[in-house]
Amino acid sequence: MPIKLAVFAEVFPIAGSFTISRGARTEAHVVRVALSRDGVTGQGECVPYPRYGESVESVIGQIEAVRREIEADISLETLQAAMPAGAARNAVDCALWDLEAKSAGRHAAELAGLAPLKPAITTFTISLGEPRKMHADAAKASHRDLLKVKLGGDGDHERIIAVREGAPGARLILDANEAWTEDLLEPLLAVAASVDAQIVEQPLPAGRDQRLADVERPVPICADESLHTREELAEMRARYDCLNIKLDKTGGLTEALALQREARALGFSIMCGCMVGSSLAMAPAMLIAQDAEFVDLDGPLLLAEDRKPAIGFSGSLILPPPRALWG
Repeated sequence: MPIKLAVFAEVFPIAGSFTISRGARTEAHVVRVALSRDGVTGQGECVPYPRYGESVESVIGQIEAVRREIEADISLETLQAAMPAGAARNAVDCALWDLEAKSAGRHAAELAGLAPLKPAITTFTISLGEPRKMHADAAKASHRDLLKVKLGGDGDHERIIAVREGAPGARLILDANEAWTEDLLEPLLAVAASVDAQIVEQPLPAGRDQRLADVERPVPICADESLHTREELAEMRARYDCLNIKLDKTGGLTEALALQREARALGFSIMCGCMVGSSLAMAPAMLIAQDAEFVDLDGPLLLAEDRKPAIGFSGSLILPPPRALWG
């Protein structure tokens, strides 16, 4: 039966601002896809990312370019060949999962062969800033179990120490977002080890991270920008210990699940990550979170307003999504 496609550009205000090594934002710009068939509608959300050459306009253009194929009742398998990995395919893929789950009267986790979803401990992000500000932000969030600390290169020694002093009991993930140089790498890894950081995420730029294969790693290193789909897995093992799986990079839940299975077979640990988006973007990622050492799905916590119904949070726990939202 034919599918009806609708595409929406939406904006969610961020509470304050969100700052990483590449700049600051006060709004989350997302694209929502709705797929309707026989009175049932499934939805998916993506966050276009300029780092990967994406914009709201380009993502909508990619989706519109395959409108005919989508509305001809495209399958999840056919979609993988019809669109490249990235935000646009993610929105369509997740909408298809939601549509199939609602049409079948079953949970998406069941369709994926998983057990019923359970809550997971998620990070809370400390934005990049001056050490004094990051210390204060960490102190405010010190009751949380796991903090993700955005870093920026020069000055990161002081930032790391400041956050640890502000939140002495929290587990820390240090995320450089490609901002470190080779000269900074070993000294800052030593600082990371001194504060008992859990992992260091993407210290060197993607494509210029070969040094990671040779350096001693006192803290496990996680790939983010360097990894998108299973095609990069073979070259990752010598440089990385952990992989950050984000649906906006893999191009949806279908590829993310396959990537997770193959990564596990190769011995990687897993982080389930996100861009700054609404609860609709977090919901399908909860399937990946079920088998992940680290869960970074705090996007809605960074927003001033979320969509309704929203995914629930209880302290540091992110809860399974309500069925009215997704899956």
